[in-house]
Amino acid sequence: MTADTADVHWNEEWANISEGSKWLSPEPDVIRWSESLTPGARILDLGAGVGRHALWLAQQGFDVVALDASSEGVDAIRNAGNVEALVGRMDALPFEDNSFDHVLSWNVIYHGDEAVLARTISEIHRILRKGGSYLGTMLSDRRLPSERAKFEGREISRNTWVFDAPGTDKIHPHYFCDARDLLDLFEGFEIQWLEDREHEKPGSWHWHLIMERL
Repeated sequence: MTADTADVHWNEEWANISEGSKWLSPEPDVIRWSESLTPGARILDLGAGVGRHALWLAQQGFDVVALDASSEGVDAIRNAGNVEALVGRMDALPFEDNSFDHVLSWNVIYHGDEAVLARTISEIHRILRKGGSYLGTMLSDRRLPSERAKFEGREISRNTWVFDAPGTDKIHPHYFCDARDLLDLFEGFEIQWLEDREHEKPGSWHWHLIMERL
């Protein structure tokens, strides 16, 4: 069974995105991270959606490539111009080894089971140059009680849950982890920053992390 199926949901979302959507504005963490990077650095926006980060980073002078499994998202980025955008899967990146200075993946790589996640992190490590950084988010296991209180759910494999929540991406597999599991997955990286943070909705805990490729 394929676990990384959430792009089916997001393809529909990107096809019908409304003006003023939060998915059109860059995250403050991404803006802060970018200020620490060498001007002109080559960045992969992995799971770029409709390009809120890729397009903003390109405007700041970075050399940006955007990749998403959603054709609707990629089309939106291409139509906006100035950023190379590709359709592809996160666990099989179509890039050469050591070809990026940095990788960004915001609210993306946890959409799958542990095997998909491990392959994806291995691919991120492969395409990053030594000393390059990865900025991303993961779902915290602290979030699970909140999700289970709202929706009927089941664990389909280790740490991987689906929920009876029609109209949301929660019907697709999501991976939740504690700090130990997160660090095990990111073997080959050194922690630069790690925070378990609640987002705007109560109970919406995410790990925020910056990792350096060893």
